[in-house]
Amino acid sequence: MLFIKNIRILACYSKWANSRILETIGELPVSEITKIREAAFDGILPTLAHMNIINRIWQGHLLGKDHGYTSRRSQIIDTLDQYSHQLNEIGDWYISYVNSLNEQELNEKVFFNFVDGGSGEMNRSDILLHIINHQTFHRGHLSDMLYQSGYEPPSIDLPVFHRDVFSKMNR
Repeated sequence: MLFIKNIRILACYSKWANSRILETIGELPVSEITKIREAAFDGILPTLAHMNIINRIWQGHLLGKDHGYTSRRSQIIDTLDQYSHQLNEIGDWYISYVNSLNEQELNEKVFFNFVDGGSGEMNRSDILLHIINHQTFHRGHLSDMLYQSGYEPPSIDLPVFHRDVFSKMNR
């Protein structure tokens, strides 16, 4: 039961942290948001595109449905508003999905194909941990790009989430 509780907390944390960093990115001038950088995926918007694509790919795997992606990168870059909406929406989906699973379902194997070829299998809990970890990794890239733009990223550590959000949810 502790693992189920923790994975549910992490799903909520991940959406919260994404929302916080997206809010801060929204304070940047458009020129900084769209700037090509020597950074992950060449900039802020392409990094957000990648995060969204990966979330959708793994959503498809978890549901056993075709996700329709052939690459982890997008050739078409949307706006910050679009990515904010998409990442908040998929964050809500992951929270709802995790909340619907029991321990047996978390341990079920999921078989999938990687977009760059080859097959894989992971249990649902490992996939969910990967999604959470993957977003944390790219929030680090986004934080670095905020620093490059002269902005300080928000404090999005898990203990801050516990203090500011989770402890208030459980009163």
